Amino acid sequence: MTTPLVLIEPYADRLGGHHQRTLVALAQARPGSLVVAPHGIARDAVTALRRAEARLVTTPTGWEAALLLAASHLLALLAGAGQWLLRPRCWSRSLRRLPHQVTLIARCLAEASALRTGRLLEPGAEAVVVLTASEALHGAAALLGGLPHLRYVHEQVTTEDAPVRLLGRLARRGEQRVVVVCPTQAVGDQLAAAFPDLPAVVRAFAVDDGRRLTDAEREGGRLAFGIPAAEAVACLVGGWWPYKDIETVDAALSRLREPLHLVVTGDPLDERVLERWRNLPRLRLHVVPGPVAESVLRLVYAAADAALVARHHGVGKESGLAMDAARLGVSLILSDHDPVLTARLRDQGWALSFSAGDPDSLVDRLHTLVRQSPERPGSQAPHLLGMRTAEEQADFLARTFASLHMKEPRC
Repeated sequence: MTTPLVLIEPYADRLGGHHQRTLVALAQARPGSLVVAPHGIARDAVTALRRAEARLVTTPTGWEAALLLAASHLLALLAGAGQWLLRPRCWSRSLRRLPHQVTLIARCLAEASALRTGRLLEPGAEAVVVLTASEALHGAAALLGGLPHLRYVHEQVTTEDAPVRLLGRLARRGEQRVVVVCPTQAVGDQLAAAFPDLPAVVRAFAVDDGRRLTDAEREGGRLAFGIPAAEAVACLVGGWWPYKDIETVDAALSRLREPLHLVVTGDPLDERVLERWRNLPRLRLHVVPGPVAESVLRLVYAAADAALVARHHGVGKESGLAMDAARLGVSLILSDHDPVLTARLRDQGWALSFSAGDPDSLVDRLHTLVRQSPERPGSQAPHLLGMRTAEEQADFLARTFASLHMKEPRC
């Protein structure tokens, strides 16, 4: 007999990414779990969560939670206005960073509000988890939220300046009421450098839901985009964020010597780059404006012989796209940006690696794809990348949360 989880997802209102899929999978593994989404829940996720018998909460419970969320909204508005006002380069770097510091505080207050709500509505939860947590003010969230919890920190993006560091020091005792879960060792190392006394563990975020693409879906994907079965297709999924190396992809596509279809979806995308790709003689471009629902995303992957993942060298955050490929049974063309990931995929026939930042290396792999489609990943591929089933992940979260109460040593 299992007890419910409290699953807090501040980004449940956004389509895209693998946070919603993990949220739904965990809720399915623990029926009756409480899902707290302080900024709302996307319609597709609502339907899936209701099927999982989850209890959905999108408004704060109690006056403390309401006050914290109202303050968070106000600070978020101020941060947005500050980013617009301080955009010109005439302002000093420290001033241009100020809105990002305000954003860190706003995220902390939203998390604290959700924790207060979870404390009131599900006091006996098997685990309390913030699935997409801020990279700062960990102890402050625990103290203001009044609840021990686990925090999944996916990346270290914003560096704390002096005012936020001061707030963090004032709330340091709260750090012993949390355990941070990092999806990769690289993120764990960054976190340890910034917060050396913060309890942390490493565990992949994505879970294997066992829903590999079927032959019927693959045929349907080709039909949806009008692509003949014998022609080669790559897909480029996800928004074009700074850590993605679209410049190398752009240069490689312009050097194609053999015909290739490319299906692109995500948000944001650069329309100027897409227009350039539309005019390339050996490339047939198919664009699905994002963000998209899970059903559409499966269609994109189903149409592809391989998923293309290109990141800048040194990016060590978890690749949701690589996890998607392993989970769904889609081959990979992957930059060697992350030595740990590259080592895991070495000698795997379904993963073709290329040198990060090297267009010639990438175009060579694309030509390989055109000549012969690589083998598909087998059923063990998700485990190779550190993924577990939703049930295994829920058990892990419950054990880790229990260590907060038993005060067991944590590594």
